[in-house]
Amino acid sequence: MHFSIPDTQEFIDNAGNAYIGYNIHINGLFHCTARYKQLYNLHVQLSKDLDMLLPIFPPKKFFPLTATQQEERRLALEKYIQSIGQNIAINNSEILNGFLLNAQQESVNDLSEQETLDIFLMSGSKISLNISPEEHSGKVLKRVYKHIKLAEKYHFHFALFIITQDESSGSIKILRKLQNFESPFITYKYMSSTNTRIVLRKNYWDTAYDVELLNDPVTLNLLYIQAIVEIRSSWIPITKEVQHQLENLQKSESKKEYLNVVRLLKYYGYIQFAPCYCDYPERNSKVLLAIGENELNLRVLSSEEHEIAFKVSRMRCWRITTIQNGMEHYKDNNEYSLELSFEYLIARNELQWITIVSEQAILMSVCLQAMIDELLQKCVVGSKTQTESGKSWTYIMRDGQSRIITGSPLQECVNNNHSKSGPIIKKLANKWSAVMSKKSDDSRNVIDKTQTTDFDVMENNVFRMIGDDDL
Repeated sequence: MHFSIPDTQEFIDNAGNAYIGYNIHINGLFHCTARYKQLYNLHVQLSKDLDMLLPIFPPKKFFPLTATQQEERRLALEKYIQSIGQNIAINNSEILNGFLLNAQQESVNDLSEQETLDIFLMSGSKISLNISPEEHSGKVLKRVYKHIKLAEKYHFHFALFIITQDESSGSIKILRKLQNFESPFITYKYMSSTNTRIVLRKNYWDTAYDVELLNDPVTLNLLYIQAIVEIRSSWIPITKEVQHQLENLQKSESKKEYLNVVRLLKYYGYIQFAPCYCDYPERNSKVLLAIGENELNLRVLSSEEHEIAFKVSRMRCWRITTIQNGMEHYKDNNEYSLELSFEYLIARNELQWITIVSEQAILMSVCLQAMIDELLQKCVVGSKTQTESGKSWTYIMRDGQSRIITGSPLQECVNNNHSKSGPIIKKLANKWSAVMSKKSDDSRNVIDKTQTTDFDVMENNVFRMIGDDDL
């Protein structure tokens, strides 16, 4: 997860005392507001629950903070929460997920006990659910599964995403996947765009999963309607000949045959991004970027358009950077404020940093991480994670009151597909604890501090499994 605390709010408690609330953004969108003591209590709870070294938490102060000290605390808290966001074991912690869900609920006022939430299929058909705003994504998703009669063994292959869709052109833009630490109703309520909607779409990268899914009528239909939308929105470019063939198959409702044609096309199974800029192959190159098939793909938009593919297994690490001092060296610079940079094995013993400037940089990073997690899970066969049931922990509210929480969103959403990653998660967690301080030093060496501010460096554990065939 990519955490940030870009700003704060001032509140007055019931006793008339002022306090600072820290606005926490996750994967680029506002999630909740929390006090220092709430974050400190989270740190204490995680320290008790997890068998690993956690980052140092910013120390308490015994006197009122000056404006400078308040800003220093904000930056220190942001660095802390970014550090824990880089660890897959902490991200999967029941305590962290439960804290984020409760903090989101506490950050919103005037919620009714029951609300209506519309979930869309990629075809545009709508499922209206009467839900409690406190229901997290996992609960809502189970109700969608039940409504469309999706077999339990296929639950892992589909998830809820927030997208924007242009009704006139049909073009779509994915904002992010909904997580179990959030309420879909609350998240959607505070989205600013009128074209935003929550949709059910596939949630995997390896297109080999399609082989089994094409034999089930429900999953076949879900893949079919998604493929139609992606072709209509030009995510999957096609020739006139292929277009004619697909139109005939669509008229005859030959869904399986339609998908068997589409699955052979370039960019099937990829997520497409808006045009952006890259410093490769040369500075200020305008590109179309797509992620899929275990690669990051660039189509360079020049007089002679050409394609460059970067394998995820050859990325040593990557980082998200916020640009501070403007982007005069890029065209149309007002659109972009984020960079995704990755260190790539260009040739044997030759690493090079490559930078992409895009407002969608965080989503790109999340996609890379999800693809790598899927690759890592395939390295573990027949292993299962033991999930504790009924674990209790304490959530401190903003007013200082505490309540005992039993369980978390994760308990209700564990399935066999997720359970395979248990040994990998534990191994990576131990490795993260051992190298955490070294990683911080390394990241400082590669950041240009005159141009950028907060950053998040992600290590790629698939890189260490690279073989001669990848070189």
